[in-house]
Parts: sequence; C-alpha cells; structure tokens
Amino acid sequence: MRGRRSLRSRLTVLVAVAVAVAIAVCAGACWFIVRKALLDQVDRSLEGSRRGQIEWVAGHCLGDAAIGDVPVPDGVRPRADDRALPPGLPPNFPPIQLVDAQGTVCAVGDTAIKVVAEDLALAKAPKGTRARRDGVTADGAEVRVTTRSIGSGYAVMEARELGEFKTTLTGLAGILAGVAGLGVVGAATAGRLIARTTLRPVERLTGAVEHIARTEDLGTRIPVEGTDEIVRLGTSFNAMTAALAGSRERQRRLIADAGHELRTPLTSLRTNVDLLLRSENTGRPLAPAARHRLLGSLKAQFEEMSTLIGDLLQLARGEEEHGPHTEVAFHEVVESAVNRARLRAGSIPIEVDLRPWYVRGDQAALERAVVNLLDNAVKFSGAPADGPAGGSAGGSTGESAADEGAGDGGPGGRGPVVVRLRDGELTVRDHGPGIARDELSYVFDRFWRSSSARGMPGSGLGLAIVAQAVRDAGGEAVLENAPGGGALARLRLPGAVAPESLPGSAVAR
Repeated sequence: MRGRRSLRSRLTVLVAVAVAVAIAVCAGACWFIVRKALLDQVDRSLEGSRRGQIEWVAGHCLGDAAIGDVPVPDGVRPRADDRALPPGLPPNFPPIQLVDAQGTVCAVGDTAIKVVAEDLALAKAPKGTRARRDGVTADGAEVRVTTRSIGSGYAVMEARELGEFKTTLTGLAGILAGVAGLGVVGAATAGRLIARTTLRPVERLTGAVEHIARTEDLGTRIPVEGTDEIVRLGTSFNAMTAALAGSRERQRRLIADAGHELRTPLTSLRTNVDLLLRSENTGRPLAPAARHRLLGSLKAQFEEMSTLIGDLLQLARGEEEHGPHTEVAFHEVVESAVNRARLRAGSIPIEVDLRPWYVRGDQAALERAVVNLLDNAVKFSGAPADGPAGGSAGGSTGESAADEGAGDGGPGGRGPVVVRLRDGELTVRDHGPGIARDELSYVFDRFWRSSSARGMPGSGLGLAIVAQAVRDAGGEAVLENAPGGGALARLRLPGAVAPESLPGSAVAR
C-alpha cells in the first residue's frame, strides 16, 4: 500500500483544486455573459432594419402589388430586372429573402437562408409576428436569423453572419483558458507556500515531540506567538509537558523522601536484629529486661514503618485515583474519627461540639484526614505547653477566644483537644507548643516536620494526607496558631445542613 500524501501536499492540492474550480466557474460565467452580449448586439442590428427595406424586398419579389390589398400571383419568382437599392441600404447588405407558407423563397443577393418549419409557420402567422434563431445559409455560413410575418402568407427573413461573433468567442475562450491555467499554477504555488508557513509551528511541535520521545526531556518548550489555533495547540503542549515534568518531579521527590525516611527505621531495625542474632550466635543471651526492651523497640519500629508505608501509598495514589464521591454525613465521619482518636489519646480529653453537615466526597479519605488531624492534635497537646514557637499568630478566626481556649489549665500545662463543626467548618484546637510563624507555610508539605516535633514520632505525612483529602472534596485546609497558645486547624468543606439541599442529591433532583 502506498503511503498517504503529506499534509502539506494535500493542502496544496486542495487549494489548487478549489482555485481551479472557482476560476472555471468565473471563466464560464464570463464567456456566457460575453456571448449573450454579442448575441444581443447582433439581434439589435437585425431589429434595426427599416420598414423601407422590408417593403423593397417585397416589391422586388412580388412586383408593385401592395401586400395585403391586391391578390398576389401563384408562386413567388425573382424579378429579372435589377432594381436599384433603396436609399440608405449598403451595397453589401446581409442576406434577406421573402418566403411564403409553401416554402417558396425569393432571395436578394448572392446567397439564400435555409428555411425551416418555424419560418413557414411564421408566414401563416398574423402580421408583425417575429422570431429569432440560429441558422445557416445555402453555402453553409452560420448566421443569426430574424423572421417577420408581413401578412398574406408571406414572411421576410433577414440574417447576420456569425463569423466575427464566433471568432470573438473563440479568442475569448483561449484567453480565459490561459488565465485559468496561470491562476491554477499560481494558486498551487501560493498554496504550497501557505501550507509551509502554516504548518511550520506543527513541524516545530512534531520536532519537540520526537525530541521528548527520544531524550525524555520534559523541559522542552515550544515558542508561541499570537492567538490562532496552532498557537493554542503549542500552548496546550507546553502546559502538558510542564504538568508531566511537575508530576515526574513530584514522583522523584516522593521516592527520594521515602528513601530518606525509610532509611532511619530500617537502620534501627537492622541494628536491633543484629543484636539479637549476635546474642544467639555467641551463646550469651541478653538479660530478660534488655531483650524485652529490644523486642518492644522492634515492634514500635515495625508499626512506624507500617504507618509510613501506608501514608506513602495514600499519597502515591494521587488525586486522580480517589474513591467515588458520594453523599457523606461529615458530622458522623468526624464523630467516628474522634472515637478512634480517643483510643490513642490516653489522658488527654477530646471535647466535641458537632452540628450536622453533609458533603460530597470520598468518605474513607475524609475520615482518615480527620483521624490524622486529631492524632496530630493529641500528640502535641501532650507536649510541654511552652506557647507557640515564635509567638502568637493573629487573632480569632471565627470563634471567640473563650471558645478557642476552652479547657485550658490541664495538669502540667496540658489542655484538651477541642473539636467543633459549624456551618461546614471543622476546627481542631490543641494546647501544644504551636508553630513558628516562618514554618506555617510548610505544614502541609510532605515529610515536613516542625522544629519542635523532630524529636517526636511521626513521618511528616499526616497533614499532607489531610490537605489532599480536603482538596479532593473541593475544600480548604488551614493551620494557624490559636490565641492563648497551641495550634488551630480549620477544614472548610462545601455542603449543606440537610442531604436534600446537597447539589446533585437524589432528593434535589
């Protein structure tokens, strides 16, 4: 199978064919317009014959009898005498003849016009009836014929030769054909130039795609200028490669960060396992208390690794692989997360004030996000309450200072974790050390840990998972320092106080 023509060749052929058709239509229309104009000119010359010429022909052929007043002899015969031409009639006037209803012809001049049935019918028609047609003379010359009825069964036929008419049309056809040929050649040349110019950005795009496929260099960009469709294609391509480059960079950072975070627990695990193996191999068993501590450390390290791997898998799924969005009673999700967090909270109380709120999202992801937020708050509420690192940040953001500070004054500076859900905003307030002002913008980054938390257990992925789940549900997550100390997390989710008011719900439909 032969390969298809290139797009440039197809565009060139398409332009040439389109222009050729347009030129052919215009040339044909021009030829027919000129032909009609010339034919009208010939017809006007025939119509310009004076009445005296017609009477002279009748008199020449029939004698001096007045047509219509005196009966004419049987048959029509030419006069033998050579009568002088009437005044104003040129010496070489065109063919003119008299014909009767039986087809008898009296011609003036050297040639006669061939008679057809239409002419015989006109001889019988009322006086003044006329018709025009194309005809030929006895010697084969093409002529334009006008036949007029003069009454009493006679008609006068007058003709004009079409030789000059045909010559003019033939010359015009040649000129139009030449112009059309030049136009098609010019259109093909212009079409090729236009196709080359138009497709140049596509060629650059093709080169960029081939370069990326060959080198996997996602930093390649196409220069774009203007606002046409090709420029939009180039802009979209640049946006796509930028998104792919960003995705690759995020994957690279995730792998690098995961390798870094896994290295520490793996090293600790290896050290503890080596101690156990050395104890078994040397025959010097560890003391029961030391062995118990070592096994406890191994268990804690395994749990830490399991949590870290689970968090990594959650983040690695990405936003495109989230679960189905369904109608979720968010207040019930928060209540379930609080019950799970209380199992790990120990002596730290969790105060709850929840109002009904329904959202659309992935219920499992939202519950995990709230659990992570509560675990984070419990962990820091158990830390020494030295006040926010770097000082208090801002004022109240929607709740009174009394509400935000409820529960302050626990033993050793500890306070409860306060959870409230009102009008689609979930707030979780702890009574820990807070966050340094210059660190607030990093709290939702993966593997980021504040300076006050680096000695505490955790992977630095919990808040990143919170931000991802809330963003997937169309909401917003914010973490700030609370008035009076501690941190205040705010999750804002779009929704409604009743499920039937939720956009897209079955009741609403």
